[in-house]
Amino acid sequence: MSQRPPVPPFTVESAAQKARLAEDAWNSRDPERVSLAYTPDSRWRNRSDFLVGRPAIVAFLTAKWQKELDYRLIKELWGLNDNRIAVRFQYEWHDADGAWYRSYGNEQWEFDENGLMRRREASINDVAIRENERRFLWPLGPRPADHPGLTELGM
Repeated sequence: MSQRPPVPPFTVESAAQKARLAEDAWNSRDPERVSLAYTPDSRWRNRSDFLVGRPAIVAFLTAKWQKELDYRLIKELWGLNDNRIAVRFQYEWHDADGAWYRSYGNEQWEFDENGLMRRREASINDVAIRENERRFLWPLGPRPADHPGLTELGM
């Protein structure tokens, strides 16, 4: 199995890098690309969905991004311990009817020795927003390096 640096044990710097790499991958909205950061038998809890394995992750993300249009995400390191990282995140998206949402959440990640995520637990809440309340306005794809993070945005 190949490595996905950075690998545990994490430092503050390497954990923040891992969170940013995950953010960039998720902002690609490419389920196959995202799934490669997880072990083949990775276990997830995402809201009330429980998944096991990369094929389930790909199917889940495919359906997610068919519903959550113009998705833009920011993740921020919250804490770490050896091979575990906690992040907080927010993302904005709209549905097929044009209604906008900001989703707020926390994730706990556990990694194997190769830097692949073997466990992900996510708690997420959606809040309806007006389009003029959006704050994540960069072009689709990764957040630009000079775009502020959650703390800098006062979020």
